[in-house]
Amino acid sequence: MSPVSLLLNILWVVLGGFWMALGWVVAAVIMAITIIGVPWARAAFNIATYTLFPFGQKAVSRDEYLGRSDVGTGVLGLIGNIIWLVLAGWWLALGHVVTAVILAVTIIGIPFAWAHLKLAGIALWPIGKTIVPA
Repeated sequence: MSPVSLLLNILWVVLGGFWMALGWVVAAVIMAITIIGVPWARAAFNIATYTLFPFGQKAVSRDEYLGRSDVGTGVLGLIGNIIWLVLAGWWLALGHVVTAVILAVTIIGIPFAWAHLKLAGIALWPIGKTIVPA
């Protein structure tokens, strides 16, 4: 991780990244408790880590990254994303959007607001994504 990414990640955690990462962890734990939600819990834990340290990383589709489809990028992934959207995705996305609006009020907060908006999109459709170095 570059020094700039490290500095941005530290500022990110202080300026609200921690709370949104905690939201992802809560969603993951709730999904894991249900046993049926374990695939969603795994995706939520991965994105919770990304939400805690988003600079220097990016989320990409697994089929584009690996060059082949798998269970999470096919029809089952589509169904899983629809279920996720209904159960947890909309409120995580809403949290990211509200945080982005608050951060966008200041010039210093604009890069962080942009990162929250990208995370809001991921919050709506996380299955089939993987986190890779930028």
